[in-house]
Amino acid sequence: MPIIEPEARLFPPSGGVPNHPAFPVLIYHAALPADPSAIEEQVGANGWECRWRNGVFDYHHFHSTAHEALMVARGHATVQLGGSGGAVVEIAAGDALVLPAGTGHKRLAASADFLIIGAYPPGQDYEIERPDAAGLAAAQARIAAVLRPASDPVTGPAGALTRLWNG
Repeated sequence: MPIIEPEARLFPPSGGVPNHPAFPVLIYHAALPADPSAIEEQVGANGWECRWRNGVFDYHHFHSTAHEALMVARGHATVQLGGSGGAVVEIAAGDALVLPAGTGHKRLAASADFLIIGAYPPGQDYEIERPDAAGLAAAQARIAAVLRPASDPVTGPAGALTRLWNG
């Protein structure tokens, strides 16, 4: 099986979004089947829990209590990662975003059939949080307490996450 190497992007705090200080966002292109059930099976086999199917909110938000994997099952979208000063990324069926706790994300545009699957490491629960400069220190403290997952949701225990998330 060929090695699948993601693009890795680290973002500084931006506009009240903490982002993660040590773990980069992992952007996988064409790494998954474009089938929701097959994606859920692969991600589950890699130790992550698929919890929902939907889209991405159209406002900046983040999760300070959990890492999140977003797998595109259908369609395509333009998303902004890292808050208002972050990067604009195009994603399509078969792509995945692995967002460390605190990473801002927002949908800018999407096809009518856009569908993603959201997954989390076992035992991690998320809250939907909006940018808040006054609450930045508290969010950063919560982020620091979130443990690194044992496995990459896309490529498994020997995947890029275990190499690149070494904080």
